[in-house]
Amino acid sequence: MQIHVLASGSSGNATLFKFDDTNILVDAGISARRIKNALAEVGTAVEDLDGILITHEHSDHISGLPTLVKKYRLPIYARPETWRKMSSCRQFAPECCRNFYQSMDFGAVKVESFNTSHDAADPVGYTFYEKDRKYSLATDLGFVTDGVKKALTGSDGMVLETNHDLDMLRNGTYPWHLKRRILSNRGHLSNVEAGRTLANLELGEHCQVFLAHISKENNRRELAENTVAQILRDQGLEIGADITLHVTLPDAIVSWKE
Repeated sequence: MQIHVLASGSSGNATLFKFDDTNILVDAGISARRIKNALAEVGTAVEDLDGILITHEHSDHISGLPTLVKKYRLPIYARPETWRKMSSCRQFAPECCRNFYQSMDFGAVKVESFNTSHDAADPVGYTFYEKDRKYSLATDLGFVTDGVKKALTGSDGMVLETNHDLDMLRNGTYPWHLKRRILSNRGHLSNVEAGRTLANLELGEHCQVFLAHISKENNRRELAENTVAQILRDQGLEIGADITLHVTLPDAIVSWKE
């Protein structure tokens, strides 16, 4: 099994979950060309994708879809309310637009969606089950609900948002209305909240965690990693043994292979 975060951040998001015979892309918020090239780097052709799952309709998660659908006619899965908010989908071939409700099977991989708290129509995260292993993705979270905690529990690999450092955001140059949005229950998850969430979850042995959607203006990669790592250590967890942290990038691939 492999996880490849092709890009993560406010400029675009796309993550490949690569199983033995199943390839699933979550979000397509970068150009179709970048997606094609990034997939090729990790040994996967666009045509080999079994589907693209959409978390929500914001442009940094769907901007590459029109070209991907037009050129490759891939199946795209999203919640019905998300489809209704995606104006770009009017140009998609109808057979490419598929509803995702709670659970679907892609070959030997079972995928479940779970509700998240974000300022979108019907935002979700996803969990993937193959054999006795579980993997999950949860970004764009205003806060971690009990439902999200339940979905993440037991994960062997996870993509989790660490969007901002609270002090950098509060003291930064963003206008107050934008700061208020990010800090709200329908905004984004801070480094501290991500660390506390991980520290209080029961996870798989030696869980692989990707720190994702890191703000360019209100965070730093090393700050996100150090903050989360310190919270985990304070709870008696050993970095590199109990949990390994991978810090994602907006313009490069970050990968893990089992």
